[in-house]
Amino acid sequence: MKKILLFLFLGAVGLTAYSCDNNDDVVQGVDYDTISQVKDITGTFSSTGDYTISQGLNIPSTDVVLVYRLVGGNAWQQIPKSVYLPDVAGKPTNRVFDYNFVFNSQQVQIRIDDENFNLPSDLTSGEISSYLNNQTFRIVLVPASATGVGGAKSKNASVDYSDYNAVVKYYKIDDTKVQNIKVN
Repeated sequence: MKKILLFLFLGAVGLTAYSCDNNDDVVQGVDYDTISQVKDITGTFSSTGDYTISQGLNIPSTDVVLVYRLVGGNAWQQIPKSVYLPDVAGKPTNRVFDYNFVFNSQQVQIRIDDENFNLPSDLTSGEISSYLNNQTFRIVLVPASATGVGGAKSKNASVDYSDYNAVVKYYKIDDTKVQNIKVN
């Protein structure tokens, strides 16, 4: 009788240990609980706004913010990005400025950093139209992983974050119904 009880006890322990395996909760480090978010904001950079466009968001601490600038048609270019302007008569040479962004848990600020020249006086009217007026940016929130597996912080992530289309495909983002917000 004691041997039967011993085998029943060992069987129960083995069954419990097997059923407590938790390996099926995470598939290759991809976070399926966080839903990626996408918003478009359009605004004009001006001196009254310190050449900054701000957008309020609720950004979870587990997300990474990616920002892309619409550069024509349906092409998106990741920022930060330096813009090198050609030499123009009557304007300084070697003109360059950066589209950049900063964020915290409540907002994203997209700004122009201009160490080499004065905005807008060192720009032509065509450049002001092309680079300051009615600029559209796409803000993409994607899940991050503190372990560096599968999220935007990963050195070996299988997605190229500079390629907007690769990000959309990797995170299965439906970008056909993006919320458009006009700021300033």
